Amino acid sequence: MSLILDHVNYVYGGDTELAVRALKDINLVIPDGQFIGLIGHTGSGKSTLVQHLNGLMKPTSGSIFFNGEDVHDEDYDKKKLRSKVGLVFQYPEHQLFEIDVFSDVCYGPKNLGLEQKEVELRAYAALKQVGLEDEFFYQSPFDLSGGQKRRVAIAGVLAMKPDILILDEPTAGLDPKGRDEILDQIAKLHKETGITVILVSHSMEDVAKYVERIIVMNKGAVLYDDVPKEVFKHYKELEQVGLAAPQVTYIMQALKEKGLPVNTEVTTIPEAKDEILRVLLS
Repeated sequence: MSLILDHVNYVYGGDTELAVRALKDINLVIPDGQFIGLIGHTGSGKSTLVQHLNGLMKPTSGSIFFNGEDVHDEDYDKKKLRSKVGLVFQYPEHQLFEIDVFSDVCYGPKNLGLEQKEVELRAYAALKQVGLEDEFFYQSPFDLSGGQKRRVAIAGVLAMKPDILILDEPTAGLDPKGRDEILDQIAKLHKETGITVILVSHSMEDVAKYVERIIVMNKGAVLYDDVPKEVFKHYKELEQVGLAAPQVTYIMQALKEKGLPVNTEVTTIPEAKDEILRVLLS
């Protein structure tokens, strides 16, 4: 069930002197099963874009198609769209409101009109998918740590059984251990279920480690859309728009400049280790 954006534009404050063009002629195809990184500096249009993907915002012009249907047709069921394209906001508190964790995760599937047994089975399975221990199921979600709240917010979306999972800065404010735990769990979920994942992140290391495709936003437009190795070749251009490449990219470039014939396209620490050993042992 691919998601297609066709010449999508969005203007904040249209018909006023303060109008801001937040999205500019966006053309994207999100196929089934990809793990995609969406990056860009603050104000680049990332959050506006992801809120268009599940119908929270409507384009000023252009069209969005899900499974071949225009999601803004008058008779299109937006409730169905939001059950299939799940969005986890940057701040989990925006999505948590029930008396305990289990009730919170039950909320989404319950509103799909499912039987109570199916609702509870989905909630339990989703909480297990995000790695939350049973002892937290009947605690208030607001008594949990930041990382645990994020797991619950993700589980609440997963319980809807979406085809596409959008994560807006899911590791913001977490320590390195918590960040790795969340992203490893998402990567495991992607591998096991084949769900499409769109990860919005400021961390180039995280993006390089997990995703297979990167979409770079700048001033409301798509600057690059390619595999990580190709995108990070443009590290100087990324710096000019307030971004950067992973630290590994700079290390490999420095080694190359020092005369070590390494492949500068590697983007992760394990790749860099293998490449340096290959050169040193050859």
